Amino acid sequence: MSEKIVIIDYGSGNLHSVQKAFQRGAAAKGHSVVVSADPAAVSAADRVVLPGVGAFGDCRAGLEAVSGMREALHARVIEQGVPFFGICVGMQLMAERGLERGSHDGLGWLGGDVVHLTPQDPGLKVPHMGWNALGSVASHPVFRDVPTGRHVYFVHSYHMKTTDPSQTLASVDYGGPVTAAVGRDNLFGTQFHPEKSQHVGAKIIENFLEWRP
Repeated sequence: MSEKIVIIDYGSGNLHSVQKAFQRGAAAKGHSVVVSADPAAVSAADRVVLPGVGAFGDCRAGLEAVSGMREALHARVIEQGVPFFGICVGMQLMAERGLERGSHDGLGWLGGDVVHLTPQDPGLKVPHMGWNALGSVASHPVFRDVPTGRHVYFVHSYHMKTTDPSQTLASVDYGGPVTAAVGRDNLFGTQFHPEKSQHVGAKIIENFLEWRP
């Protein structure tokens, strides 16, 4: 059955590349992929994608600035349970707080804070930028056929520390463990960019489009 995938436009995110990546995954399934700043589109979505690039507080403010968007997002994702994919800061916004340039409330969908990267190796630079190997990948439908050790692409200076370890679905080693993916129930998010992660990212997107939580 054809589905409507809505990528939320709230003034943050590399929307073109995210849209193209999801369109490639959706084409064979007959799904439509739209980028929209209209809460009504989110209310009618079968799957919701929230990208994000930049500072946590700026992204949260951008989301709040779209009248009715946060309410539509909460209703469709939390109350009605459609599959949700947060990317980079879009993933971080699921947390309770972001501690970048002050303290900012998140959506509160997952317990935990978004904190600054502090690699134990002083030779490792922040931001963490480039390819890194997934470690400790949980058994999850969106990670089907994506085993530990596959490389994905990161660009970030902050990551989520979940209060419930079971909600951390994957990590990478960057001078210590760094959260790479989180989720619960119908919620899924990656700190890395699947749209920039070549065949591994394409597989994750394909799995998300088939996932029925």
